[in-house]
Parts: sequence; C-alpha cells; structure tokens
Amino acid sequence: TLRPGGAPEQGRSTAEGGASAAERRGALVDEVVFTEESDPGRITALIERGRYQVFGQGVDSPAIFRQIQRSAQVDHYLSHGTSVELTLNPAEFEEGGLNPFHVRAVREAMNWLVDRRYIADELFGGLAVPRYLPINTALPDYARLAETARKLELEYRHDPQRARAVISEQMRKLGAERRDGQWYHAGEPVRLTVLIRTEDRRERVGDYVANQLEDLGFAVERLYRTAEEASRIWIASDPAAGRWHVYTGAWLSTAIDRDVSNNFNYYYTPRGRPDPLWQAYDPRPAFSELAQRLESSDYTSTAQRNRLMRRALELAMEDSARVWLVDQRSVWPHAQDVRLAADLAGGVSGSRLWPYTLRYTDRLGGRVDIAVPNMLTEPWNPVAGSNWIFDQMILRALNDAALLPDPFTGLPRPQRIDSAEVTVTEDAPVQKTLDWVALRTAERIRVPADAWIGWDAEAQRIATVGERHPEGLTARSRTVLRYEEGYLERRWHDGSRVSVADLVLPWILTFARADEASPLYDPSHLPLFEVYEGHFRGWRITSTDPLTVEVYSDQIFPDAESIAARRAPGLLPWHVLSLGIQAERRGQLAFSSSKADSEGVEWLNLVSGPSLEILRNRLRSAAEAGRVPFAEALEPWLRDGAPQARYRALRQWYAEHGHFWVGDGPFYLDAVHPVAGSIVLRRFEGFPDPADKWLRFTEPRIPEVETEGPLVAEQGAAMAVELAVTYAGEPYPRGGITGVRFLLFDSDDTLVREGQAQRVDPGRWRVRLDAETLAALGNGGNSLEVIVTSRHVALPAFATHAFATVPQRTGEAATEGDRP
Repeated sequence: TLRPGGAPEQGRSTAEGGASAAERRGALVDEVVFTEESDPGRITALIERGRYQVFGQGVDSPAIFRQIQRSAQVDHYLSHGTSVELTLNPAEFEEGGLNPFHVRAVREAMNWLVDRRYIADELFGGLAVPRYLPINTALPDYARLAETARKLELEYRHDPQRARAVISEQMRKLGAERRDGQWYHAGEPVRLTVLIRTEDRRERVGDYVANQLEDLGFAVERLYRTAEEASRIWIASDPAAGRWHVYTGAWLSTAIDRDVSNNFNYYYTPRGRPDPLWQAYDPRPAFSELAQRLESSDYTSTAQRNRLMRRALELAMEDSARVWLVDQRSVWPHAQDVRLAADLAGGVSGSRLWPYTLRYTDRLGGRVDIAVPNMLTEPWNPVAGSNWIFDQMILRALNDAALLPDPFTGLPRPQRIDSAEVTVTEDAPVQKTLDWVALRTAERIRVPADAWIGWDAEAQRIATVGERHPEGLTARSRTVLRYEEGYLERRWHDGSRVSVADLVLPWILTFARADEASPLYDPSHLPLFEVYEGHFRGWRITSTDPLTVEVYSDQIFPDAESIAARRAPGLLPWHVLSLGIQAERRGQLAFSSSKADSEGVEWLNLVSGPSLEILRNRLRSAAEAGRVPFAEALEPWLRDGAPQARYRALRQWYAEHGHFWVGDGPFYLDAVHPVAGSIVLRRFEGFPDPADKWLRFTEPRIPEVETEGPLVAEQGAAMAVELAVTYAGEPYPRGGITGVRFLLFDSDDTLVREGQAQRVDPGRWRVRLDAETLAALGNGGNSLEVIVTSRHVALPAFATHAFATVPQRTGEAATEGDRP
C-alpha cells in the first residue's frame, strides 16, 4: 500500500516527527540534495548505507522489487500512472527511404502484432497490465467507459496472422515486394529504425518489437539511446528527415487525471504540442473534429460526453499514431524512516505534495538526499523551459501553486485560495465534491464589458470585452477565485514582495508570443495558444484586498474543483521574466527550443550555461534604466519603489546563488552544480504555512474485491455471485462506494450483459444472473468482470469470476449453480 496520504484525518495536526511540526513554518526538512544516479540496481544498497533516502524514479524491475521487500531499511510506495507505448513516425520521408508507418492501416496493424500480455508478464515481470487505449486503465475514465474499453481490447488483442496480412497488403500498395522473406522497395531492403530507450524496461520492449518487425521481413536498425540522446531525435528533429521509425515512449500521469478527454487532442493532433513530430500528425477530419470538441468540452450532458469519448477511442485505435502497450505498477524506494505524500498516479516524482510532506519519522529538520536518473536535461525557464519529469519534480518544490491535487482522488484542494464560486450554464454537466467550492447554474452567463480579453500590441494596452465585442459576449462558466488574506504580502525567495504585476505579466506574455507583429512572436506557441483562445472569454481583477479574480471560459470539466483550478491565473516574478523578454527582443536568447533553433540563439536557461552572462548584462541595464516590460499596462500594478527594489533584490540573489530562478515555494534553489550533477534546495524560512498543513493524509483506501460463486451453472438455472468489498480486512465504508458494476462476457468474449450489483450487507454485494441470461451464454467458459469505484480514491478495483455454462441435466430441477 501507499503511505502516507489518503483521506483527511479529522482533528490531527501533528506529524510523526512530533507536535512541534505545527509550530514550524515551511518544509519539515532543512535541505534536499538531488544527485544523478542512473542505475536502479544499486539503489537498495545505497539507501541501506544511508547515501540516499529517496529514489525519484519508479522502479520496474521485479528483481529490484524483491530486494526492496527483503530489506529492513528500505520501504516503498506503489503508483499506477506510468504508461509505455510505441511512438510511430507518421511522416512521409523526404529522404531515408520508405516509411510504412505513414499509412494508418500499418500503424493500426501494429496493435495485432504486439503481445501485450507477454510484455506485461514477461518483460515487466508482472509489474504491469496490458494497455490498448489512450486512457490509463487505473484512472476514472476507464471505469466509466469499461464496456467500450473491453470491446476494443478484444478487437485489438494479439493476432500476428492478421497483422502480417494487413501489413503485407499495404506494403504491396506502397510498391514494395517481398523476396526470400525480405521486403524490398526501389531495389533496396526496407530498413526500419527502432529508437530504444536504455534506462529501463523499454530496452527489452524495443528489442522485442524489433524482433517482431524482423520476423515480418524488415531490416531493423536498433538505436540504443538515453533520454537526452533520444529526445534530440524523436521530439526535436524533423520527422520527415527519416532518422527514426519507432520510438519506445513512456508517459507519466503526474497526478490523477479525473478527465482525460483532452488526451485525443494531445496525443494525436498538431494542437497537442508545438514540437516537429506533433506537427506531422494528420488525423482524419472526423477524428480531429472530435478531439477538438472534447478538448473544448463541447457537450451538454455526461451521456453525450461519454458517447464522444467512445467514438474517439475507436478512431484513436484506427489512427494509432501511438500503440499503447502497458500500464506499469511502479515501485518507489525510500528509507524506512522517511515519509512523503506519493501520488497514486505519479508516485514520488509526480507528487505535487512531496515538498510539503517530506520528513523523517523521528525528527524535524535534517538533510534528505534524493537520487534521480537525470536532471537539467533541458534549460529551465518558466515560459517554455524543460518539461522533463525529474526537472519538474524539483521545480514543484520551488514554486507554490494556488491549488494542489489530492494525491488519491485528483480533486484540487486549496493552497492559496480561500474559496471559489463556479457558475455554469444549465446545459453543462458539472458536479462538485469538496466544500471549498460553491457550484451554481445560470441560464445565461454574460461577460462584463470591462473584462480583459486580449492584448493590443500596437497600442501596448490591454483590450476589453466591450472593445472587442460591443455586441456582448457570453460564456459557459464563470469562476470567482478569492485568495487567502495576506496573499499579496508574501515574498519571493529573493525577498521582494509579491504584487499584482506578477499575475498580469504572464497573461500579457501569452498573447504577445502569439502576435506576429511582436518581437516575442513564437510560431511554436501558436498551437497551445489557439486552444486557450478557443475557450477563453475574459477575466478581471475585482479586488486586491483580498485578491479576487473573475474568469470566464467556454471550457468545462466534470468537476467544479477542476474548473476552478484550471482558471486560477499563474503567478511569476515579473522582474525575472523581464530579463528574458529583453534578451529575446534583442535576439540574444529565446524562451522556447523551437525559436532558439530557428533564430540560432541559446535556449533561455535561468540556472546554468551561457544564458547567465546574457541575463546578468540585461539585469544591469534594466536596473540602470528602471525598465518595466509592457510598462503602460504593468505600472499601475507595481508596488511603491519598484522596479528598483525588485532589481536590487535580484542582483543580490544572483550574487549569492549564481542563478536567476526565483520562486515562492517551501524550498528555494540554493545552488546548481551541472558538472558535478547535483542541485541543492534549502528550506525557505519565509514560507507562510505551518509545516504540518498537508500531513492530514493517511493510507489511500483502495477497495479490495473478492468473488465467490459457482464454477459451473446450468442453462436452465439462475445463479448468484457474491462480492466482498473490503479495506484492511474490514468492510469498506458504506458511504465510500460510488458504484459496483459488472460486465458479463460469453465464451466468444462477446459482452452479453452489464449492470449494477446489489448491496446486501456492509461490504457485501451480489450479482444475480437469471435463467434467461445464462441461456443466452450458450455452452462454454464465461467471465463476470466487476468494477468497484470509491469516493476516497480514484483508482478503480477490478475482479473477475470465471465460470462455465452447461446444458441442464435431464430430469433434475434447476439449481443456482454448482458451488466449488
């Protein structure tokens, strides 16, 4: 089981470290040092020797897991959010030969070629489950769409003969011919390049896939590469250049995603990311339109949303720009005397709460050493910097979010928000669970004329709804966010006080980077901006004491808490952004990798490398001139004494720490040592919260399900299957179960019936199948699959009861089945 975390414990305000945790401010430890350690096989021994206390990567090796389980000094968490897939290059090559994966039918056939059960059981040693679809099998949407999911899983199960037939047909259509078991095109063997990651089980997966392709008659080149080496090929290079065909990809859900309807837009369309690979995606118009509808929440009921999701799943399998293979069960080792709030999906590196909960069980303070396989993989900047998981893990400790996700349900909980009010139109299917948010409905939501809706680059001023839409504008949602008292009295790590300008500048920058007339224009920013612009309907600041903002949007989510979290404006130190803005305007640096490459300049890095000298010079000139970006719009929101006070604080910060990363989280970035491969974080003593604020989490109450019923049933009889739903050996709390569904499949794996189980006693449920249902099954083996969902955790629980139906025995009365 995972621990700590889970449902709130009422009345508890102290940690295992003692009552003084409530009196301490900020982090529970004094220092965290991150160091690179790329060999998971060493981690158990290193933790036992005290070299490390936490490993920031999920382990997927059964052998290492057994070492951890045997060790008295090492404990572990489990998570379910890591997925492994095959990223297929969909481009038609300009050079480098034939690319069969340019054809959708070939990509689709890869689903039949790979044996997911073999990959899960053999290559991952049981620490994985087969996955077919672009929705994680451990998240809520899979349980909601279980009927469609199971049908598609059966349709695309391992069938190598079918794969061979389809691929052979398509290869001949491409002008290839097969001679002596080998495919040729234009007189040359058809060569496929499989780009294989080497740090984890994906190396075995890559070899397995390469073997399958060789068996089909392709010549295969295997490129074994690390994360950084591989990223230069599959994500940064032009896919039409022909450098690769298949990449062994992996994705981590860093938090429980209660609504994955945007996965189709992200994984299968050019709107997902600005990188060259994504710009090569060419989904069929129907699929693209459907993905866009789901991204923008263009539906009016839960039933309609689920219909759109079902169709999108079908079209995603036909497209198969990605072939999903398994969902991993990742093991996260840590010292026996160390605790933190790990996420059920994202584990340790994905947890938003790790900086707030990391602690020793027997004392406050101290140093914790965390090992990660890599860091500083890409430059750090808050606009378009590194998105690598281990970089992001560190950055979460340096920046304080307005809301943080519950690690076991995914529902956002307030960190800097006192309360929120969400109003949606009557046709919007939205629910609310937690008390901090109020949910209301309205027949029509009008956007106020004075709400901000864009940036007028020519006039260098903020444009209002009244100016852009004199006829008026409506929205599907209005979110009012009231921040906690004293929010604007907080301080950044460099000592400067937070101001409303830190809220306004990031928003202006969003529009300036999408404006072709602006020197900050970045084409790679457009796909993300177009998604944002498609649903954004305006916002305004209605109060600064306390800070209150009002945001209008056409985008909705199933949970009101999620709507509030998505609408909360981002907060970044304007004086740090100012240096990057100046450098990009002068053609010295660029926020994004794409623009840096196209302009031939450095990708802006606030913490190391050649960027630092450029930023230091920009700081000097900005301080001398008292420069403020977008001054006319920003100056009304500056504090007295700014910008001189801000630049003075930043100059002192750089002198002490040698970098420009200024945050407001429970830790500050004390030192960066790129050559030595270490990063040092220290507790920020000015952090406003008591150290025990997030220690109200216990173990996640994941339901455990057992079935009991007949193994053989006669067709003329009814039968019942009993279900025991428990946690820690006790009946699961009655109010905690939100649903117990069942799916009944016959011997041909055809879904015969679905429905809800009936509760009969505390922790006891029953599925009753009547004689007519059993008769419809025919003779043979059948399976009853059960899905249990809980309000305490988002992770569904599954169980299967297998049984056989046989003809009724002549001359005997029908019974309820033969029990074992």
